[in-house]
Amino acid sequence: MHQALDDFPALPPKTVANTDTHLAKLKARRKLWLDVHLYLGLIVGAVLVVVGLTGSFAVFFVELQEVLNPELAVVARPPENQQQLRSLDDIVAAAESVKPQGSRFVKVFYPRKPDIAYKFVYFVRDENLANNGDGYYIFVDPYTAKVNGLQLYYPKDRYWGRPLVGFIMQLHWCLLLGKTGAILNGIFAAFSIISVLTGLIVWWPLTGKFKQALTFKRHASAVRFNFDLHKTVGFYSVIVLLPVLFSGVYFNLPEQVNVLVKLFSSTDRPNAFSTVPAAIHSGPPQAGRQPISASEVEDIVQERYPAGKLWMLNAPKDREDVYTVMKKDVSEISRFTGYRDFAVDQYSGEILKVYDRGTGSVGDVFLDWQWPLHSGHAFGWTGRMLVFLSGLACPVLYVTGVIRWLQKRRAKQAINTEKRASGTPTSADASFRP
Repeated sequence: MHQALDDFPALPPKTVANTDTHLAKLKARRKLWLDVHLYLGLIVGAVLVVVGLTGSFAVFFVELQEVLNPELAVVARPPENQQQLRSLDDIVAAAESVKPQGSRFVKVFYPRKPDIAYKFVYFVRDENLANNGDGYYIFVDPYTAKVNGLQLYYPKDRYWGRPLVGFIMQLHWCLLLGKTGAILNGIFAAFSIISVLTGLIVWWPLTGKFKQALTFKRHASAVRFNFDLHKTVGFYSVIVLLPVLFSGVYFNLPEQVNVLVKLFSSTDRPNAFSTVPAAIHSGPPQAGRQPISASEVEDIVQERYPAGKLWMLNAPKDREDVYTVMKKDVSEISRFTGYRDFAVDQYSGEILKVYDRGTGSVGDVFLDWQWPLHSGHAFGWTGRMLVFLSGLACPVLYVTGVIRWLQKRRAKQAINTEKRASGTPTSADASFRP
């Protein structure tokens, strides 16, 4: 049996007063967070627009390069019964035959599909040359071992001479300001995290009307639509933006993040870009003994660890360094972070270290997750699309936020104008009261 509402006793006046006081405190606190969110958004939001948009393109930077430079990256795929790949030594020899003067082989990316070329990275390492420090891509056909072409992708002292994809990546990483820009970008990302969190606090409905806070109001005015667009895009993108922003801090400020992580857990991972500790070296070469070839390294790794797909090989930097071979899609590790790295002695071929990403201490696992989350690769095409959309959300949030701020300014100015006309003190007059 249901009772009429009038049958229930009314709340005591003291309870109502306490509720009103508590709500007033919450609103005052919300006003503080709103100010923090506003000014952080105005300052770091403009940078986040650039980083977000370029990040959306960077999600597909490999595919973009193939679309923009098919004459370099794409090869003719032979019939199924004739798809005989040339050895890695033949491929390396082809790249060596056209390398720029004074340059050295740094790494090679394996073809990700049957119709894609090997992509080599060479850097000029000769102080006597004017282009010392420049980086080049060399593309080699995996079936014919013929060079498709060479591309200057990293002019050391300028940004405007590089390909579009390289330009976008540098704009995303360091705002075209080199190492200083990378540090600033990491700091901006940290402040952006605070901005996103304060936005979540401001979004939280004090009256508990979550459905209203999560949807658009039907048949609303342009002002209300802009408000709803800002709050809904902000809420639904926060679950992707927060990990993407934090991983951005990690890639730009790895030492600082490592210090923070080590407060909670030990780590073996040396930095954001390598899993091979600096202490691992190739053994001293014996008299007359030459380093083993890239094909031999590849065979050693494939024979002992066949699982997964080869995707990158780093050449030794000097006589003491090791080969680093990287495999992905190693399902026995994880379907999300299935990367396995090998350090191979360049003289004996001994595998000195095997590093399975996503394993080890809590700190190592946490750090190993940063790249798969930042790129979206942890969750395949779904993850990549979510990261892509989160980048597009950044300009939407900034533009709607600025519009909202201007709308409130105009409304406040209109109210003050009316008060002055009627002789009523305005908020601007408050600071002049005795």
